[in-house]
Amino acid sequence: MIGRHIFVFLFVLLVAAGQYSYSPFPMQLEHARLVRGLDGVVSVPIIPNEKLNVVNHDKEFWREIVKNRYAIPQGQPVFPLVRELSGYLGSTDSELRDDLTYSILDVWILYKNALTVDELSSLSIEWQGNLRSGIGESGTDTIFRRSYSALCLAILAERNLKERFLSDAQYRVLLDAAFAYLKDERDLRGFDPAKGWIHATAHTADLLGFLASDARFTREGQSRLLQAVAERLSSAHQIFSYGEQDRLAAAISSIVVRSDFDSAGFDGWLKLLAETDAKLWKDSPPQDALLKTFENNNYFLQALVARLSTKTAAQGVTHVMEQVNAVMAKR
Repeated sequence: MIGRHIFVFLFVLLVAAGQYSYSPFPMQLEHARLVRGLDGVVSVPIIPNEKLNVVNHDKEFWREIVKNRYAIPQGQPVFPLVRELSGYLGSTDSELRDDLTYSILDVWILYKNALTVDELSSLSIEWQGNLRSGIGESGTDTIFRRSYSALCLAILAERNLKERFLSDAQYRVLLDAAFAYLKDERDLRGFDPAKGWIHATAHTADLLGFLASDARFTREGQSRLLQAVAERLSSAHQIFSYGEQDRLAAAISSIVVRSDFDSAGFDGWLKLLAETDAKLWKDSPPQDALLKTFENNNYFLQALVARLSTKTAAQGVTHVMEQVNAVMAKR
């Protein structure tokens, strides 16, 4: 036991000194996972595998939980069940991945508050690692683990708004991971008739929307989010057809309703977007890439106005709706 403590202590020193690079991919569970934040090293203890007593259950077991209003089975510790569910995020079985795994995790984490802070933090690190698993691939089944990990991270981000469990360093690491994933994901399929929802862009938008609602989200973060959304809409090289523009608009509405909303920064961003879209009409027929970006931006701006119309008429909300409507009137 003493030797193990010495090992972990030396490992932390190496990470802090920059002599050891850590990647938050799934590792042996008997070791503490480490993630380096902007202001130091955060250590999250993980319960050893042998103490988790992990057992694989069939779908009927999970169906019964849903039928029983998501009650946690009596006599069973919840975290081993959560870890088992986490392994199903990459499943191509839509019922298991979406109807069962996601819905149960959502209720247990967000509404039943069934997990400890350490358990929530360990899931955050694991799911952030999943965002990089197979990144750059397109048309393969690795997308399910990435996309649904982003969706489950959105659950954690929403839970953190109710009761903060992410430290400042952990929050910044998660925010950076979300921005990187939105930019780097190449598999932008929304839905597969056989395997169900994929929706990586929408899931990441949900995650960013909750992170942008955090009090620690800065003005620089607002600018970063606006730019990230514009880049995703223009780099997709397709017209999103499964509501992704609306989910991105929901993320942007999260900053518009903030008391520290940077309206001048938004105005500059909107002007540049409109000027970029205006280039579409310089060619006849228009360039295909510009046309797809134009249509994505169109649907996004329409969705933003619709989203904001349901919000309290704060100064930022009224201002943005007026500016967007003015742009739309000229398109």
